[in-house]
Amino acid sequence: MQNRLLTVLCLSLACLTSACQKQAENIGSNSLSFCSESNPGSFNPQLDTSSTTADATAHQLYDRLLEFNPENGRIEPSLASSWLVSSDGLTYTFQLRRGVKFHQTDYFSPTRNFNADDVIFSIERWRNSAHPYHDIGGGLYPYFDSLGLYQRVKHVKRINGYRVEIALYKPDSSFLANLATDFAVILSAEYAQKLMEQGAPSRLDKFPIGTGPYKFVDYRQNQFIRYIRHPNYFSPSSGPEQIVFDITQKSSLRMAKLITGECDVIAFPSQSDLAVIEEKEELRLLEKPGLNVGYWAFNTSKAPFDNPAVRRALAMAIDKTSIIEAVYLGQAMRAKSLVPPASWAYQSSADELGYNPVRAREMLEQAGIPDNFSMDIWAMPVQRAYNPNAAKMAQLIKTYLADVGVRASIVSQDWNIFRRSLRDGLHDSVLIGWNADHGDPDNFYRPLLSCEAIPSGTNRAMWCNTKYDELVEQAILTDIVEDRKKIYHQANALIFEQLPLVTIAHAFQYQAVRAEIQGMQINPYGGIQFESISKSTKDSLND
Repeated sequence: MQNRLLTVLCLSLACLTSACQKQAENIGSNSLSFCSESNPGSFNPQLDTSSTTADATAHQLYDRLLEFNPENGRIEPSLASSWLVSSDGLTYTFQLRRGVKFHQTDYFSPTRNFNADDVIFSIERWRNSAHPYHDIGGGLYPYFDSLGLYQRVKHVKRINGYRVEIALYKPDSSFLANLATDFAVILSAEYAQKLMEQGAPSRLDKFPIGTGPYKFVDYRQNQFIRYIRHPNYFSPSSGPEQIVFDITQKSSLRMAKLITGECDVIAFPSQSDLAVIEEKEELRLLEKPGLNVGYWAFNTSKAPFDNPAVRRALAMAIDKTSIIEAVYLGQAMRAKSLVPPASWAYQSSADELGYNPVRAREMLEQAGIPDNFSMDIWAMPVQRAYNPNAAKMAQLIKTYLADVGVRASIVSQDWNIFRRSLRDGLHDSVLIGWNADHGDPDNFYRPLLSCEAIPSGTNRAMWCNTKYDELVEQAILTDIVEDRKKIYHQANALIFEQLPLVTIAHAFQYQAVRAEIQGMQINPYGGIQFESISKSTKDSLND
């Protein structure tokens, strides 16, 4: 404990630099400081599936047509006040909310309220490759691309200024849920048009304009992001006047800032700090079962990882139970398949490989893998609920692989570079995972392993199997739960047979906050939300 307190003191003193002092001077009394773990990849979550980007943008800057209730997962109105679905499941008609105002900033002054044109622009940008904004920012829309939604949507039509029709080529039981995800944000068509006329369209994703509860003020890479409250937000908000994202990559330093009060909320507290947080009166620990999965994926586009027998041997070489105990410290459940126990598609009887290093070595020899074969294990450089310490997990796996004659090297890089390199297929294997964007199991099965998800970068195994794609496609053509469940169980059997990845754990989600923070909830379906929280004074707490 003395060492811990000394570390905290040293870290706190180290923060007394001119940069920290300047930031502190700009944080008012009605402000909240959130210690985030990394820089966002963009200020438009359409372009990035990272939870860092979702936390920084999705629920601060933007709204969607629909929202998930974080308590029960139900889809609720947002920018769409109501909607109708045709009897054949192919046509969705949305009535839009009136009087919703976009942000007014130093760089943009809107001349109109939100309307149907903004919905059409926001969807057509990712759906239509001929759209003038489609290729701005790289032309990749990972979430939508991974689901092949651009092929599923037939048209997006303006019925009038406040009514929009979206038609599909074929039914999709997860379509409404996908419109409520962090990525389905609504942008300003007027702002986009102005930037195009100015010859600066890329500013759309760097200097954001949305309808959300907060608007963008400033960003300094590796330092901070600053937002202030949108005074004309359409929904009542009790959130602070200002939010500062204090970008603090080291978990120990985030913890130190929480203890000293420099940060009111921190991202991804270390598993080893959970007990400390619970012991301190000035802190609170929020907990919720995680809709996530942590896994070890093999790059099946590379030899010898294109051989299912090799993948099976490597999977049998590791002791998953010991890994879970060492890395998650009892704060996770062993994963048997992609979906966690909280999902209605969970299969408790799913097949699972056991730890068998003797058999693993035999299988590697039979597959022609020479002794001292070398491979890499990419370990993500950031903490996530689904993998709180990828570096430690990689070291453990490296030791297990050495026992079967495989030499492993561990690769880690800056988070955004790391993800781009994964998308380019430079890895042999990777320790990573997935947080659910909604409660439908399709959110695990298609983004993680479909052929469509390879170019988008969410299919880290780069595995393309037509039988698998047919199964997951069949599953979303019906809304009968029992029928869908049987199909997903068939998909589980195919994944077990081919083993493009090894599921490790479904972890609990935690949020560490100062005791004066009221109304904070863990959002199981995506980015963090601040618009409904308040910050009590010390006097009110004592009362």
